[in-house]
Amino acid sequence: MIRVKMVPTSITFIALLSACAHTGQVEEGRRYFNRMINEFGIEPEAEHFSCMIDLLSRAGKLGEAKRLIETMPFTPGMAAWATLLGACRKHGKMELAEIAANELLQLEPTNATPYVVLANMYTDFGKWEDVARVRKLMRDRGIKKLPGCSWLELHNRVHVFVAEDNSHPMMKEIHDYLDWMVLKIKHAGYVPDGDETGEGEKETRLRHHSEKLAVAFGLLSTTDGAPIVVMKNLRICGDCHNAMKYISQISCRKITVRDANRFHCFERGNCSCGDYW
Repeated sequence: MIRVKMVPTSITFIALLSACAHTGQVEEGRRYFNRMINEFGIEPEAEHFSCMIDLLSRAGKLGEAKRLIETMPFTPGMAAWATLLGACRKHGKMELAEIAANELLQLEPTNATPYVVLANMYTDFGKWEDVARVRKLMRDRGIKKLPGCSWLELHNRVHVFVAEDNSHPMMKEIHDYLDWMVLKIKHAGYVPDGDETGEGEKETRLRHHSEKLAVAFGLLSTTDGAPIVVMKNLRICGDCHNAMKYISQISCRKITVRDANRFHCFERGNCSCGDYW
């Protein structure tokens, strides 16, 4: 655009900063952010700051991301703190996660997401008293986590799967297929979260997550090589994300899961998100 004398707009820089975030080009992103302000006189909006927070968070520069939030010329919104909170799960920064979660709870106290993310992090760190405290807070405030729901379209019909739901007429075949597939991907290196903690019951529950049920149904009901596209109402969990990579490799299929955050395209054992979501 600069070469042909076109003036970049605010939207141009949102796309540019987002691209830098997804490709890990931290210094490039910083330069474009500064050029936007100093060279083109564009005042950063919430979307620009969110892109920069995402860029820094993905690179593990969480302290810098927090400082950027604190220097925003307007009150940070949900997107800024939610981006930082998601990065703290990813990078294991418990103290910063608590700060981000508390800010989110101040902005939107009835939103279940920060409670759930915080409880999951406490679980990962073995802080069971804190897990109980967050869950009690949810109960006291009447906040309920939405059940995981996934669906896919096949032969002009939408098939819906809910975690722990056995109402689908093919559920026995789906569970049998999942049991077989889990054995196959374990041989390939997959370790369920339940195996890491020694909780067999937890592993069984993980197998019944809605996205696993939907993908298993899709694999059972389509021809070899056909791509699978699944939609999910919540963010895909870490165990399902890991399992999908192995399933795509074993089944030689392209599996796309559109969760609440983004598209995940699993193919040959890899995901398009680069394991950051």
